[in-house]
Amino acid sequence: MIKFFRHIRQNMIKENRISKYTLYAIGEIILVVIGILIALQINNTNELSKQRNLELHYLKNIKTDLILNIKHLENYIDARETAINSANEVIAHYEGKPIKDLKAFSRHTVNIYTWRKFFQINNTFQELMNSGNLALISNDSIKDILLNMESLYKLMKDGEAHFRYDSEVLLYEPSYNMMDMNLIVQNYMYYASKGAVGENRELSEKEFQNMLKDIKQKNGFVMAVYQFSEMNVQFNEMKNMCEQLIVLIDKELIKND
Repeated sequence: MIKFFRHIRQNMIKENRISKYTLYAIGEIILVVIGILIALQINNTNELSKQRNLELHYLKNIKTDLILNIKHLENYIDARETAINSANEVIAHYEGKPIKDLKAFSRHTVNIYTWRKFFQINNTFQELMNSGNLALISNDSIKDILLNMESLYKLMKDGEAHFRYDSEVLLYEPSYNMMDMNLIVQNYMYYASKGAVGENRELSEKEFQNMLKDIKQKNGFVMAVYQFSEMNVQFNEMKNMCEQLIVLIDKELIKND
């Protein structure tokens, strides 16, 4: 094709057909420009297709994380509810309810002592942030909820840090100084494992009676009820965000089916 146009151009020059040659040259330039524009358009289309495929890949992985995170949150919500009930049981004994079962009372106290920090499952979001690829997510609503979840998570970690301090000062330190924790822990392990680990040990009523005279420890259980209740509000809020994101992601994935 190039040789063909070159042949035409040479014939025009030989025949001294300057005006026609000029028009031909302009036409050739226009054809070259059109060819470049078409090539650029094809390249842009291919690049957009690659970006969209990568976006869909991230969205699918985010959805997987969200499904796991919902189950994770539900487990923590249940655990916090159990801890709240245990704390309220202990507080009732501080306020005069007789202890009829030392081992049950002991288990309630350890349910507060053994609380665990929450870590959300958001590996794909972290990958997006660390790689600078968050801009690949074209749906602004998805991006906004992801960022709002991250802000909520930071707020949750601040609340945990606050309770960690309260529990160390109000619960752990007084208990460690006052009670034989080995007896309590052995019984708790025995109960939790259904006899597989730990020992069914006799507990000292005197130690628990001393504990119920300590207003500092009572305040620790009061703060547990308050803080765990606040945490569950936040857990449920994050769970709702996860569910909203799954709906939005499904709509994006359907577009490409």
